[in-house]
Amino acid sequence: MSGKDKTRKDTITLDHGGGGRAYRDLVHTHFLPHFANPYLAKMDDSAVVEIPAGRVAMTTDCYVVDPIFFPGGNIGRLALCGTVNDLSVQGAQPLFFSSGFILEEGFSLNDLEKILIAMEGACKEAGVMIVTGDTKVVPKGKADKIFINTTGIGIIQPGVDISGNNAKAGDKIILSGTMGDHGIAILSQREGLAFDTSLTSDVAPLNRMVKECLAVSREIHVMRDPTRGGVAAALNEIALQSHVGIRINEAAIPVKEEVRAACEVLGLDPFYVANEGKILMFVAPGAAPRVLEEMRKNRYGKDAQVIGEVIPDYRGRVIMATAMGGTRIIDMPLGEQLPRIC
Repeated sequence: MSGKDKTRKDTITLDHGGGGRAYRDLVHTHFLPHFANPYLAKMDDSAVVEIPAGRVAMTTDCYVVDPIFFPGGNIGRLALCGTVNDLSVQGAQPLFFSSGFILEEGFSLNDLEKILIAMEGACKEAGVMIVTGDTKVVPKGKADKIFINTTGIGIIQPGVDISGNNAKAGDKIILSGTMGDHGIAILSQREGLAFDTSLTSDVAPLNRMVKECLAVSREIHVMRDPTRGGVAAALNEIALQSHVGIRINEAAIPVKEEVRAACEVLGLDPFYVANEGKILMFVAPGAAPRVLEEMRKNRYGKDAQVIGEVIPDYRGRVIMATAMGGTRIIDMPLGEQLPRIC
């Protein structure tokens, strides 16, 4: 076999995007074995699914993370988990997903297979199905290896009312674990920024943990996954949406020493670094101890802490009681300090 023929066999070519035999072989050899289910097997132009009666939540997101492989995950696991979590923080039970892939000519089929295996594992862990999708190929140099879009649909059970508008004075704020793990794990692999750390991304599907917390209390008013912009952006968004003030306690906020040290070296603030496996919950004060206890039973919530509360003053602002005994305003970030983090 010539070097040229071997390259064509082992990598994505423009033929894979042409809708012909090469495209069919790509779908049947690489995609269908990992996402097999009765809906996808029909190979129709759209999936026809049965959804239980009730309110439906729907979300979509695009993933362009760089690098596509990082400690603790890859772009495939990230795409699936990110969309699961966007549904979960609305109080929805994720069910059906679509996934679209933009592949660059020359992209390794072996790398594609690793990404699909990771997505398959995340689907099984979250209990969801990819029921439809699409693949497009662009010429070399017109993209960066692989981009993924995922869209998800979930069902909201009766009595669940979760919204960024629902924060109330007195609510306790629970953070499900340590800040900044994902962002620093990505930066540890970035060309020109590489540094030694054993830290791995926190990317994970959180729908089961959310379901467990809702089972012990329906007095969870707000949930948000603090991804781009980190905990700081998420808290500011909620303060603005609900027209409330938020006070947090720096000493109560869990941060791994590796993250703290890396942020000092890079001139970053952990509050603004992305997470992909954490949730902020705003819970009525009487229910907060039960929710916190339940969250800590889940492996993704074992480090959960109450980090603050909602206050009637400072509407639309987030303030922090510092470890030094002072007070600091936590502003909304002006822009993206860490591009292509998800």
